[in-house]
Amino acid sequence: MSPQTAPPPEARAHRGLAFSPFDSSGSFHAASDVGEVQRLAVRGAGFTVASSGLGLAIQIVATVVLARLLTPADFGLVAMVTTFSLLLTNFGLNGFTEAIIQREEMDGVLASNFFWISLGAGLLLTLGFAAAGPLLVRFYHNAMVEPVTAGMSITVFITSCSVVHLALLKRAMLFSRLSANDIFSRIASVSVSIVLAWAGCGYWALVAGSAAQALTQAIGACVLCRWIPGPPRGVAGMAAMLRFAANVYAHFTVNYVGRNTDNLLVGWRFGAQTLGFYKKAYDLFACSGNQLTAPLTNVAVSALSRFRTNSIRYKQLLLSAMAVTAFVGMGVGADLTLVGRDVIRVLLGPGWAPAGRVFTFFGPGIGIMLLYYTHGWIHLSIGKAERWFRWGILEYAFTALLFVGGLPWGPEGIAAAWTASFWILTVPALWYAGKPIQLGISPVVAAVWKYVIASTLAGIASAAIMRNLPILVAASSTRAALARIVVDSLVFVTLYLSSVILLHRGFAPLRLVARLVRQMAPGTALSAPSARAGVGQSVDYLTTAT
Repeated sequence: MSPQTAPPPEARAHRGLAFSPFDSSGSFHAASDVGEVQRLAVRGAGFTVASSGLGLAIQIVATVVLARLLTPADFGLVAMVTTFSLLLTNFGLNGFTEAIIQREEMDGVLASNFFWISLGAGLLLTLGFAAAGPLLVRFYHNAMVEPVTAGMSITVFITSCSVVHLALLKRAMLFSRLSANDIFSRIASVSVSIVLAWAGCGYWALVAGSAAQALTQAIGACVLCRWIPGPPRGVAGMAAMLRFAANVYAHFTVNYVGRNTDNLLVGWRFGAQTLGFYKKAYDLFACSGNQLTAPLTNVAVSALSRFRTNSIRYKQLLLSAMAVTAFVGMGVGADLTLVGRDVIRVLLGPGWAPAGRVFTFFGPGIGIMLLYYTHGWIHLSIGKAERWFRWGILEYAFTALLFVGGLPWGPEGIAAAWTASFWILTVPALWYAGKPIQLGISPVVAAVWKYVIASTLAGIASAAIMRNLPILVAASSTRAALARIVVDSLVFVTLYLSSVILLHRGFAPLRLVARLVRQMAPGTALSAPSARAGVGQSVDYLTTAT
């Protein structure tokens, strides 16, 4: 191979199963070419979306099986504990990860310092949470909470061991390996849970499944990222990174408290069984959003961080991503609003009908929830974690007030409060996030409003059509529920795509998504940009369709 065609050092470093993040001088391997970053971002999005889809399928299988082996009270009991344990488990995962991803220069000393901080904090949090079992018993008035707390505390320490390894893989945009590791850990978790549930272990099957997922993911991260941390020592830039990480985790904490206040209120007011029904409805609501936004956040922040000094290019890519998010999210949200009750019946069985009623109030919030989460991409990619934290405080205060207002109407009132919060807060959140870069709210609204209108019109029309099919509407069997899902979804998708085409006066949005799907496919070769192309001339894989 001639010198002109030899792959760059970062390309050679990424070959093979394991990735060595630092070269002999201690500097991080990273793609720096604009076109290369874009291609890695698009391909990374493909892997993460495919991984999320497969992960969702695995979760559905687990839900179908476990809902028939365990009781709603089993799920509710574990949910009482995970309401607290997941906050501790995410220490480092939210904060250290973003600090490592967005930093312009990264070396082995900084990474080693973060590793030892993560490990030490994980050990302290594990011991502290295990000792807090009696406090949770007093709060929930349920003695079974204490042993579950001790069991779940193990996941906190296990997770802390892999935080930095996973962050380095994300910084290198090696999302195919991260996706494979995530899927493997999910399979391990589900397998352990199902086997133990079938053996009659009850809620312990869920506890053991959580530990198995954390352990499998940690082992996979260490295998994929070939790096051994050195001893901690002082280095320039560490304090700034810790401040950034602290702001990110502070936002996560406030956001997490807001996202779990509903569980606390439902569990405290109505008990474990009602919480079990509510949690399954919430899981379908949150899962439909998190399967896209959570993995794509890493891709978006990694890519947008490279363009934060190029305002025009940054805004183009951001608005393009928002348009695609609105196209997919509004369609998925409206469709699940129509068929969500039947989806829960098919997956969980007729005994979970209360969860279906609750989900009816969650459905209208799915699409706008996906758009709302994009404001975090802006804060993180431009390095304004402190603004993200401040917004999180306002968000929590407002959402908590809605929860309190909805509590008299039971779980359905809490679900309606969730939906209302996203619709009310999205525009202010995006305006506040975009203020430092003079983004403005007008281009955001222009990029997404047609998808909101299209999904609303298609949803109303689909519901009217289904009401005129009494044979399907009246039947209550699982087979009839499945038939309603298929027919209603086909009608909705047809009407939604037709509305999108009419509002855009053409097929531009459909062509955009089709092009992205082709480029994200693992087997597709992406053409390289011209060697002479600068930032403004680089290949545009995302073009705003408005």
